[in-house]
Amino acid sequence: MPTRWPELAVLELLAAVGEHGSLGAAARAVGMAQPNASRSLANLERNLGLSLVERHPRGSRLTADGMVVAELAGRLVEGAAELLATAGALRERHSARLDLAASLTVAEYLLPAWIAGLRHAHPELDVRVRVENSTQVFELLAAREIELGFVESPSVPRSLRSRTVARDRLVVVVAPSHPWTRRTHVTADELAATPLVTREAGSGTRSTLAEALAGSGADSAAGTGATVGGAHAASGVRELAPPAMVLSSNAAVLISAASGAGPAVLSELAVRPWIARGDLVEVPVEGLALDRRLRAVWRSGEPLSAPAAALLGQLGG
Repeated sequence: MPTRWPELAVLELLAAVGEHGSLGAAARAVGMAQPNASRSLANLERNLGLSLVERHPRGSRLTADGMVVAELAGRLVEGAAELLATAGALRERHSARLDLAASLTVAEYLLPAWIAGLRHAHPELDVRVRVENSTQVFELLAAREIELGFVESPSVPRSLRSRTVARDRLVVVVAPSHPWTRRTHVTADELAATPLVTREAGSGTRSTLAEALAGSGADSAAGTGATVGGAHAASGVRELAPPAMVLSSNAAVLISAASGAGPAVLSELAVRPWIARGDLVEVPVEGLALDRRLRAVWRSGEPLSAPAAALLGQLGG
């Protein structure tokens, strides 16, 4: 019995001996030096326990056993060539696919145009998009289920790289019948103390608002420990009041706010048409910065694929 699997290179050599009729021509055909070819065939014969090649001054030819083994060797070489060709095709297919995830605001209002621009330049590209909140985008990157993500959250895990690709502003909106429409503004304390119609925990919109309120609280009420309009400002940090309603989509938040369920804080991209139609009214908030950066995120220490780099290059930053 053979002591080990034959090497594919020597099987290719043996098949070439049968095709070209000599060891020298076969060695040249497969790109092997003739001394190495002779040693390789001798090792194969020893491993199989068969005489495969008859050597004589005018050259080498296959024995009867060698012809049988050479035919089988040729099939194996063809199978290996098919394997390599298939692997190459699979690589090309993967290189022409881009797996993305984006938080809701980016996915609804920005990403479609970005992808359209990418597909215009690369029509063969297969782009797959998952719509998740920012926290889930980070989880998908960690699990290697996507290559590139887009988030709205104010911070990014240290294990990821990021680049600002757009800027946005959160807007406080209420139904036209809400009492706040009769005021020039509300304070950050009032906003923090008011139950809001809001997105779910983990959304970039909700975390941006919480961080903005915490920061403004540190500026205006640091160390007071006072309760202002129902919002506790101990150690200078405002905490949001329990929400009036928690919803998982911008559309649901907009509809609920317009129906009078309570104030909402959403991206300007989402509320702009609702304000233009008069379905919602923007309410300024005094002393509260609600500008934010929208960022692309990807795994640190790993080069981006050509499609991902093309998309990121298209967006600048």
